[in-house]
Amino acid sequence: MDFTLIFCLLLFTVAFLYASVGHGGASGYLALMAIYGFAPEVMKPTALLLNLFVSLTSFIQFYRGKHFNWKIFFPLALASIPMAFVGGLINIDAIVYKKILGILLLIPIIRFIFFRNTEVVDLKSPNFAISLLFGGLIGLLSGMIGIGGGIILSPVLILLKWTNQKQTAAISALFIFVNSLSGLFGQLTKGIHFSSDMILMVLIAFSGGLIGAWLGSQKFKQEVLKFILASALSVAAFKLLFTSA
Repeated sequence: MDFTLIFCLLLFTVAFLYASVGHGGASGYLALMAIYGFAPEVMKPTALLLNLFVSLTSFIQFYRGKHFNWKIFFPLALASIPMAFVGGLINIDAIVYKKILGILLLIPIIRFIFFRNTEVVDLKSPNFAISLLFGGLIGLLSGMIGIGGGIILSPVLILLKWTNQKQTAAISALFIFVNSLSGLFGQLTKGIHFSSDMILMVLIAFSGGLIGAWLGSQKFKQEVLKFILASALSVAAFKLLFTSA
């Protein structure tokens, strides 16, 4: 692993930006590691481990701001947790893995660029069956790829008008945490190993996430930062989808 100063600064920035909107940042960490040439078998557990610390920090901040809704979160997590574990047991070919990741990166790119100021006014009551369906599907994909699922869940909650921006951030943060933990356990059964490099990355990401989560929960304006993040993710998505690296 190439731990240059630039890599560390970028990791800190990714954690900061994602935590400010209630995400653990796995897609960002994976994008960064892809650019630096990390192997998929290293990327998945590392991203999930980083997710645990950053998403929990983000959740605590948004929960303190009274933005969390247990009623909406429960059915989503009920289905996603076991499916994330199953997803963590699945091995994917390295080339296929990177292509799927590249496609998934398009979700936050589109959201950050074209839906930066979306706010739901008339909220609707969530449907339990639909929550189970989406929770299970997102959980499975989360475990397979090594993400917490927040980048997929957030636009779904907004489009269905179940939550506003702050509530989405709070629910997504805990959703990411439980899925990352479940997916990591699934991968642990297949014999992954943690290194001192991962610990360093956790410390860096945790620091960025702590600051980002606090600012995000305090009405932090993120429009410009989201555009910068989307631009960076675009570079990673292009690398994953259109190059052999």
